[in-house]
Amino acid sequence: MIQFLKFIRFNLKPLSYGWLLTFLSSFGQTYLISLYVIHITKAFDITEGTFGAIYAICTVASSIIMLSIGHTVDHISVKKVSFFTILALALCCILMGFSYHLAFVFIALVGLRLSGQGMLSHISFTILSKYYDKDRGKAISFSTLGFSIGEAILPIIIVSTIAYFDWRTAMIGSGVLLLLYLVRLKFTDLSYFDKQLDTFKPSSKSLFNDFFDIIKDKRFLIVMPTSFVLSYTATAVVFFQYVFVEQKGWSVTLYASFFTAYAITRLLFSLFGGLWVDRFTAKTLFRFYLIPIGLGLLAFAYINSIAGALIFLILMGITVGMAGTIKTSVLAEVYGLKKLGTIRSLFTMFMVLSTALGPLVVGQMIDMGMSIKIIMISLAIFVLLCVLNAQRIKNIPRVKTEI
Repeated sequence: MIQFLKFIRFNLKPLSYGWLLTFLSSFGQTYLISLYVIHITKAFDITEGTFGAIYAICTVASSIIMLSIGHTVDHISVKKVSFFTILALALCCILMGFSYHLAFVFIALVGLRLSGQGMLSHISFTILSKYYDKDRGKAISFSTLGFSIGEAILPIIIVSTIAYFDWRTAMIGSGVLLLLYLVRLKFTDLSYFDKQLDTFKPSSKSLFNDFFDIIKDKRFLIVMPTSFVLSYTATAVVFFQYVFVEQKGWSVTLYASFFTAYAITRLLFSLFGGLWVDRFTAKTLFRFYLIPIGLGLLAFAYINSIAGALIFLILMGITVGMAGTIKTSVLAEVYGLKKLGTIRSLFTMFMVLSTALGPLVVGQMIDMGMSIKIIMISLAIFVLLCVLNAQRIKNIPRVKTEI
């Protein structure tokens, strides 16, 4: 840990920018958008199910668009691609705040999911993966702390703003704050990130060929399912967590308080994950990092007391905490760095897609009358199959990642 602190001290400038991008991505993340759901459904007189369907469609659309723009971080300056991404996020927040027709809500949601959850975290992880080789794990783990800080403070600010004003003011205010940051970005030197830029800009045909080559490669069928299942499972359970809590007869207040344990665990293992990646390699950790959440799902299924929820949240925090560092680092280790932006955009598309499919499938399982136990066991089996598949990565040689 002392080495980690020294690393942060001597690399604070590039690390803080990576952290900032993941923090700002919060404005397009599910947990923050969910705070507006009840207000949006009332404003447009639609049901939660209708909004959920719209949200799923928008998320899928944003994941597809990622394929056409994710590669830009490989050959466009970091400041430029960051500027336009944050600008898009800001304008979509403002558009949502001024929306008085569902068509504009749809456009705004696509933009929020694309620029927030999709591009900002993608830019952060890609530039840090390229900038650091020996200490890649520590760099990415520090960047992932932006997610944790966002989860800790932004919901409080947003909920307070909605309470004192209204949801539209909160949305517009978020957009204005992002626009103000762009003024600061104009005077920020990020040229040190651009040393790894590839001056070749791919055509649509070459980009399609790159994606096709990645998908047909056996590495894709090893790495993708394990990356997909975490977002699919975690999003689905969190999306319906209070439905499950109510059905279990647990205290909603006590369950909500348990999220402190989740937040602390995620924070700690974000740091430990970086140290362990640099020490043991991401390939090694990739084979096992899903095991905690798999055990947590079984605890949720079989333990009738609310202690099962606490165990699940802690174990999920372990896996989610390590996931960002491991998933990004393993791509660098098995694919190399030359086209990392293009490669990450494809995997990010599947990750975003999984966040739409998870709630959709689990929601259907609930509507079909399946018990919580069956749902959790089904998810645990899915996780187990992906863990077994991940063992094949040990036969994939590690690519030299220095540029």
